[in-house]
Amino acid sequence: MAEINWLPAGENAVLLEVSALATAHQVWAALRQADLPGVLDVVIGARTVLVVAEPGFDVDSVREVAARAGPGPDIAARTVEIPVTYEGADLADVATRTGLSTVDIVRMHSAVEYVVAFLGFAPGFAYLTGLDRALQLPRRDIPRTRVPAGSVAVAGEYAAVYPSPSPGGWHLLGRTSVRLFDPDEGALLGPGDRVRFVPQ
Repeated sequence: MAEINWLPAGENAVLLEVSALATAHQVWAALRQADLPGVLDVVIGARTVLVVAEPGFDVDSVREVAARAGPGPDIAARTVEIPVTYEGADLADVATRTGLSTVDIVRMHSAVEYVVAFLGFAPGFAYLTGLDRALQLPRRDIPRTRVPAGSVAVAGEYAAVYPSPSPGGWHLLGRTSVRLFDPDEGALLGPGDRVRFVPQ
């Protein structure tokens, strides 16, 4: 296991910094599977894992599990298909910037089985890895003040779907009617889940 940097995060939490997303997933999965006494939640980030616990939790047990973490089975991984209408506001611009046709962009974007790396930015906003390198673009120079819910977008190495209306600087390729977050039901996607975009 790669070196882990341990940082206090308040009185009852610790933040584990690691060098790569793959390592973060291994540590996150190991801690979730261990179900340690006193641990209330384990939250994954791009290169971090946050462990939230009850007062007086045994941090040494967390260290032991994290130190043994390695490749293992996914936790509750599912494959979710998301229908997409590829008529996004930035589709033509992405074609110009990449030198691809819009038909090629749709084909390449929908050919991949993505993996949910982590959730962040907004409730239900899943960062999806697996985006074809040809579609990896920096975020827009000028973010939009409002991106509609259901917007299917790309930025950097990630693909995503905006779960709610919000500001945003990602490139919009299309839209979906699938609801990514419900206040009563929670997020549709979780770390490790697989996602396929299906053109409509």
